[in-house]
Amino acid sequence: MSASSAPAGPGTSSGSAGRHLGWTLALLALAQSIYALDLNIVFVALPEIGSDLGFPGQTQQLVVSAYVVFAGGFLLVGGRAADLLGRRRTFVVALSGYAVSSLAGGLAPNAGTIIAARAVQGVAGALLLPATLALINTLFEEGPKRNRALAVWGGAGASGLTIGALLGGVLTENFGWPAVFFVNVPLAGLVAVAALFVIPRDPARGARRRFDFPGALSVTAGSTLLVAALVEGPELGWGSPVVVGAFVLAVLLLALFAVVEARTADPLMPFRLFRNRSLTVGMSITFIYMATFGVLPYFLTVLMQSVHGYSALETGLAFLIPSIAIAAGTQGGERLATRIGNRRTLLIGFVIGALGTAALAAGFDADAGYALLVPGLVVSGVGQGIVWTAMWIAAATGTAAAEQGVANGIASTTLNLGNAIGLAVFTAIADLGTGGKSGAALRDATADGEFLVVLLTAVGMIVGLLVTLALRRNSAPTPVAVPQDGEAIAAR
Repeated sequence: MSASSAPAGPGTSSGSAGRHLGWTLALLALAQSIYALDLNIVFVALPEIGSDLGFPGQTQQLVVSAYVVFAGGFLLVGGRAADLLGRRRTFVVALSGYAVSSLAGGLAPNAGTIIAARAVQGVAGALLLPATLALINTLFEEGPKRNRALAVWGGAGASGLTIGALLGGVLTENFGWPAVFFVNVPLAGLVAVAALFVIPRDPARGARRRFDFPGALSVTAGSTLLVAALVEGPELGWGSPVVVGAFVLAVLLLALFAVVEARTADPLMPFRLFRNRSLTVGMSITFIYMATFGVLPYFLTVLMQSVHGYSALETGLAFLIPSIAIAAGTQGGERLATRIGNRRTLLIGFVIGALGTAALAAGFDADAGYALLVPGLVVSGVGQGIVWTAMWIAAATGTAAAEQGVANGIASTTLNLGNAIGLAVFTAIADLGTGGKSGAALRDATADGEFLVVLLTAVGMIVGLLVTLALRRNSAPTPVAVPQDGEAIAAR
């Protein structure tokens, strides 16, 4: 590989190479903002989409579900693709897929087209997230430099979740629902083109490695069916033949995946990666994070629109405060991790998050105003941002450079499953007292159910704190040597 095509090595921090890495990080952060925006931007536009395209409220949820299901099903394959095919190459392909599918979504003439477009967006997201993380974790040296890069990336992503609701409200109210899709077209297209000039080229491939197609097919089908069952269970009923059948097939396919991985010479997901305690704890924390912090925007949206009657724009504006708090938390998380270690940082983040979320529950009352939500939104948001940055530091620590893609694919998969399972469980709990009610009685019951759910998410954050205790105290595992594709293992 020529010097001109080699990526800037770990530790580069000055001169033109340092500036080059700065531009690279800016692009990676912008890409993460696009990914995060898409998770929430459609929520506030759903009523208008359903009205314009003529499909009922229950079916409208498929616009969200299609994205979640396909993103969850393809994350592990996306991570391995980044390792084998190249991180920059996968990054550009993913963003191109985002642009094309977003254009199709905005032009959709019917429900089927828009759901298909969201499914393709989900696949693009499954390629984008692990590729972005793998680029950060291989271009920036483990330690303060990587922590700082993850904080910038994390601030863009965590804030994007809440800014998505704001932007969705503004665009829907002023330009109609197609605008929430069209906004991605120039953004994703420009970042994809810029990546070809800014992000270092993928290193030349060394020994040819086989892509594990049996493993890829079984885990993708199994994960997709599992997420689909979790997402559709609350809508169709947990006893529905479709949901039960999806669960059974998912278990069988994932069991087949485990057998295939144990027998293949070059597995999609090498089980030896789980010897790295930091990765194992990190992936557990990503699951808990998304099952607790990650479900709060959904219940806040329901509270504001269904209970308090906020418009799409008003709901979006209400998310400005938590967006700022989360962004501040991500930067605080980086500073804490560098100064006192990642384990202590995660513990602090979960404590702050649990206390803030418990305070947030006070605002989940049919007669409560927005002002009662603000203290909890601020404190919970800061804790959320701290945990977001620190959990990705944990997931990346000690993994060899050549396997950062699949390691981040694993952590991203548990992130997605945490969101699907958390929403399924907590939505069922929140709806327990709403049956047969309407009007003011329904609003009261909805607020009461969500009050309980928010308290339970705070309890879940305490569980996250306990899991964090399994991390080593200020020590990092040594990466395990693996076959390389023209890369050196990131030495400690």
